[in-house]
Amino acid sequence: MVIAGCGFLGEAAAFLFAESGCRVLGLCATNATAARLAGSAFEVHAADITGSLSGIPPQWKNPDLLIHCASSGRGGADEYRAIYRDGLSNLLEFFAPRRAIFTGSTSVYAQESGEWVDEKSPATPTRETGRILLEAEALALAAGGVVARLAGLYGPGRSVYLRKFLEGTAVLEAGGARWTNQIHRDDAASALAFLANPAVPPGIYNVCDDTPATQRDLYGWIAGFLNKPLPPEGPLDPDRKRGWTSKRVSNAKLRSSGWAPRFAACRDALPALLDFPSPGKS
Repeated sequence: MVIAGCGFLGEAAAFLFAESGCRVLGLCATNATAARLAGSAFEVHAADITGSLSGIPPQWKNPDLLIHCASSGRGGADEYRAIYRDGLSNLLEFFAPRRAIFTGSTSVYAQESGEWVDEKSPATPTRETGRILLEAEALALAAGGVVARLAGLYGPGRSVYLRKFLEGTAVLEAGGARWTNQIHRDDAASALAFLANPAVPPGIYNVCDDTPATQRDLYGWIAGFLNKPLPPEGPLDPDRKRGWTSKRVSNAKLRSSGWAPRFAACRDALPALLDFPSPGKS
């Protein structure tokens, strides 16, 4: 199998697949990342997925599985178009995989009133970046593949809300009523492993935990765990990278297929994220 993009999620997925006995090729955007991962349990190759892939050994063509896990970083529409839509198209043409998974985003749901959304709900993003993600999704679906719409990723060394709380920059925007959706990196990797099974029907799957939470909920969990006060209230920040939304994303389709997250809510992961013992344990 081939994982294009050995970043925060892709690297974890590559190790998970390799540990299960799969032969894995991880594609990295830079030579520095490839050097860091050299000697891992999977093969590593530096490659620009938007350009020529002719330097990749031919034995990796026609893999059982291709996962597009590459990220645009904090780029705008041009970077999204290059990495997600054109990058996926390039990968599908070069590798011709038996099964493909595109890791998209729940940001394509633009609902703002806290309503529940599932895979049948309208996906009409207001930003061009979101519309480009839908174009990439269409490529994966046309190839008979899977779209994994990921909620906000967090995990070891990465949690936007926890970082802001610890830095003292956290704000309860307009009282903190906006709904958010998250997924632990390791649960996202396990979902990709689940969706890799050819017995799982192709299509769109929301990948999120069981517990949508308001911004006030999230900061309340952190504050309670650390025995600290809640952050102050402040105005809304409408200038978000993925647009301003407030919705509760359902994972019922993926759960009913047989997958379940280890962390039902991000509060369950706080002891590990903070490297503290769980409450009640020495």
